[in-house]
Amino acid sequence: MRVKIISDSTCDLSPALLERYDIAVTPLCVIKDGKDFHDGVDITPADIFAHVDGGGDLCSTSAVSQYEYGEMFARYANEYDAVVQITIGANFSCCYQNACAAAQEYANVFVVDSENLSTGQGLLVVAAAKLVQQGLSGAEIAERVRALAPKVEASFLIERLDYMRKGGRCSAVVALGANLLHLKPCIEVRNGKMAVCKKYRGSFEKCIRQYVKERLDGRDDIAPEFAFITQAAADANVVAAAKEEAAQYGSFESVEETQAGCTVSCHCGPNPLGILFVRK
Repeated sequence: MRVKIISDSTCDLSPALLERYDIAVTPLCVIKDGKDFHDGVDITPADIFAHVDGGGDLCSTSAVSQYEYGEMFARYANEYDAVVQITIGANFSCCYQNACAAAQEYANVFVVDSENLSTGQGLLVVAAAKLVQQGLSGAEIAERVRALAPKVEASFLIERLDYMRKGGRCSAVVALGANLLHLKPCIEVRNGKMAVCKKYRGSFEKCIRQYVKERLDGRDDIAPEFAFITQAAADANVVAAAKEEAAQYGSFESVEETQAGCTVSCHCGPNPLGILFVRK
């Protein structure tokens, strides 16, 4: 069967991976200075960081509309035997609800709530694309990806708290205390929601090394196929440190580095870094 995989832009997969697996993208809307842009199309994380560093207000995001999903489904539903749309987690955005509403017009369109974001979602998108290569139907792919979603382990270490403070996600007092103590919070996706799971102390490179080691060391419940190291404008030495720790304590056949897109960047600012993978 010919099945088309579509993902929201929040999957943060690189252009090379999107091309390799023939994945189409539905871009979220990014609002900057009251104007609408499309994630990864006419705005990038670098644009967001430059705008905020220049004294501009934080950017925000809005969901892909039902109309936009409908346009995408109309494009592919007749050309392919089935379409599988994988959205950002329903607790983070109304993309899933909008996609489901648009899919009601098509018997061969299947919508999957990733229960995640960034390459936590991307892991599921790649898994779906590999199932296409195995010849599964759209319904079978959607069912398997839904079953895989709770096994994704997604987390990020945050260096700067000013974006989260400005966005109302932590108070000025908390941010000041964390900065004075050199604390770096680890944000983890649990049951489709984000939560702070731990705080690390020290330089960002030191914290990243400890974070990656603790995520991987001594575990036998991690699927070995591949993992993502995803970051936004992180220092090259920090990225290299994450890769070194992943090579030492992980047993992945492949570790892909990707850039976090506009959604993560809007809320977390520059320099977040995470290692994301799937449990067995």
